[in-house]
Amino acid sequence: QVQLEESGGGLVQPGGSLTLSCLVSGLTFSRHDMAWFRQAPGKEREFVSWIGFSTYYSHSVKGRFTISRDNAKNTLYLQMNGLKPEDTAVYYCAAVSPMGLTTQPKDYDYWGQGTQVTVSS
Repeated sequence: QVQLEESGGGLVQPGGSLTLSCLVSGLTFSRHDMAWFRQAPGKEREFVSWIGFSTYYSHSVKGRFTISRDNAKNTLYLQMNGLKPEDTAVYYCAAVSPMGLTTQPKDYDYWGQGTQVTVSS
């Protein structure tokens, strides 16, 4: 049974930082590309970042967020700096068999349950 479990969300002030983690089990983590998405209330799920043979970021987070992975720990990370109120959303990690960069939620095979990030003063 494949499981993706996000953690690290919370309430942070504008300009603050958070690091999200995604612990993966039930699949060969090192052989999957991984991504972070987010979904704000009333909005569609939005691509944030991808890691495969390289990394890729949405325009809205590039330069502020950093995606990384530790294959020995089966864990994906998202370091978020310079947080803004518009970053408020539920953040999801997702896994896909390698197919090159894709930012489309429909292409991903496995999803976590999400972790809430709220940026507010």
